[in-house]
Amino acid sequence: MQRRGKTFIVSGPSGVGKSTVLKALFDQRTDLYFSISATTRDPRPGEVDGVHYHFIPAEEFHRMVEEDEFLEYAEYVGNFYGTPKKYVDRAMDDGRDVILDIEIQGANQICTKRPETVRIFIAPPSWVELERRGPPPGAPRRQQTEYR
Repeated sequence: MQRRGKTFIVSGPSGVGKSTVLKALFDQRTDLYFSISATTRDPRPGEVDGVHYHFIPAEEFHRMVEEDEFLEYAEYVGNFYGTPKKYVDRAMDDGRDVILDIEIQGANQICTKRPETVRIFIAPPSWVELERRGPPPGAPRRQQTEYR
């Protein structure tokens, strides 16, 4: 019988370096599955549906919430983001470990539903350094600072 994969959540404030850490991990490990979130926001230039995000209309997102098709979801800066269960479960059923790069609220939702999930929190060197790095793309600075 094939081993079922595990779920690992990597979380931390925006700008802390999660993407850098994950790039290094995926450069070394081809057997992992990176979970792609769904979002209701419009794609930014260069973003590809199914590669960067699953871009879906708000009505579809809300239907998926009602039908419990997300491991977690949240509203952020006027858009919705979530982790579809089907892709995570498919990878785990195939024996692959799944890596999720999500914020803390979503991590808490997943761990409530799936307590066996492994959580990895990446902390900034200091809050001063995090503030120096600035807000992520697409959000007003004040709102981002408060969110962090």
